[in-house]
Amino acid sequence: MKQSTVSQNDHRARLKAIIAARSFSNDREITLASGRKSRLYFNMKPTMLDAEGAYLLGELLVDEIEGLSAAYVGGLAMGAVPIVSFLVAAHYRRAADASFRAFFIRKEVKNHGTKARIEGLAPGETLEDARVVMVEDVTTTGGSLLDAVHEVRAAGGMIVKAITLVDRQEGAVEVLAKQDLDLTALFTADEFTR
Repeated sequence: MKQSTVSQNDHRARLKAIIAARSFSNDREITLASGRKSRLYFNMKPTMLDAEGAYLLGELLVDEIEGLSAAYVGGLAMGAVPIVSFLVAAHYRRAADASFRAFFIRKEVKNHGTKARIEGLAPGETLEDARVVMVEDVTTTGGSLLDAVHEVRAAGGMIVKAITLVDRQEGAVEVLAKQDLDLTALFTADEFTR
């Protein structure tokens, strides 16, 4: 059941305040995962690991995936791990649907165990022909998300949506469009700089 617009707006405004207080800075130059230098820095982990932040993110993300009939949500470790966890919990709370599951993709294959890059699938479970939502915490050029997309597609998954918590607006939308993917951002960098 979709929330009312007023509630969504209230959730979004409150979440933006939490991000601004806990996860955004522009007081010094840092090097991003993409290798670029920037004064705008979003470290979403303090927001994602905050009880209210996780709750609000879960609620807003469930709204974004409503009607997609997705079977899985996944993304690249480390940023996507908290997201997929609170998203499946929020989806279950709202829809009582235990068939929606999560996974994450390791940046590198581990040297022990199954040596799999995709983690979270039960024995015998695959992404073959599954409808998948991809998530990321902060998107700059789209390279990390694209790596995850390639891994899911190689496993046979059909990506129905890509969502980032914050789009830094530095090319990810265009990069993903070349892969026939639209990127939805809960927030954009310019919302924190104006």
